[in-house]
Amino acid sequence: MDSANNVRHVLGLSGGKDSAALAIHIRDTRPDIHKMMEYFFCDTGAELPEVYNFLDRLEDQLGKEIVRLSSGRDFEHHLKRFGNFLPSVRQRWCTRVMKIEPFERFVGDDKAISYIGIRADEQREGYISSKPNIVPAFPFKEDGIKRADVFRILDESVGIPEYYRWRSRSGCYFCFFQRRDEWLALAEEHPDLFERAREFEKFNSVTGEQYTWVQGMTLDELIEKAAQSGNATIRHANNDDSRSWQDILREDGDDDDPEDQSCLICSL
Repeated sequence: MDSANNVRHVLGLSGGKDSAALAIHIRDTRPDIHKMMEYFFCDTGAELPEVYNFLDRLEDQLGKEIVRLSSGRDFEHHLKRFGNFLPSVRQRWCTRVMKIEPFERFVGDDKAISYIGIRADEQREGYISSKPNIVPAFPFKEDGIKRADVFRILDESVGIPEYYRWRSRSGCYFCFFQRRDEWLALAEEHPDLFERAREFEKFNSVTGEQYTWVQGMTLDELIEKAAQSGNATIRHANNDDSRSWQDILREDGDDDDPEDQSCLICSL
């Protein structure tokens, strides 16, 4: 806490590239702020294993603890609360209940500056809390940090999160923002997690509704369709492309998705 102004400095880490690079950037350019900074991660208990591994490495780089926050209940508990209605683009209850609410409890009524990893080359202005005591700060915008700078910061420190090899964002293994090819990659990379996600899909015999992660089809149907078409499972799989997955990510730039603007706390 900034004792002079009685203000806390907080930075939420998602396991994604931008928030990680921001933490390193703060450490290197604002050492006084870094000393006061409270780094935190809202853990749903359903994050990818690669995310947890990356956070451990980042914690070592920062030389400070990353506080793990949670809702106190697992996803299955919240799913039952919401009538087994799976979260979706239109019903993002998981973000509110398992990410934003733990963050707001963590801050409480304290005055706080929340540091957000929106870059200078992004147009989005979304924010993760409407509480008046939490004020956003955007150091990347202030310092002119763009996408290429983020990769440079990561290359010089903690590295790029491993899941970007096959997936375009951090977050829960069953994130409904996953593309279809990313679901297929999950089935290959983490078949146990894919099976858990499949088990969450339910048919409501009363309403006749099928609750699925992918619009218009079940995960079983997705796998069957992929098998019939012979599609590759791993993203960026191209035998004619000799670039590393890291270079493909840097150069192709398909990890920025404007659809996630309401899920900044998950994806930054």
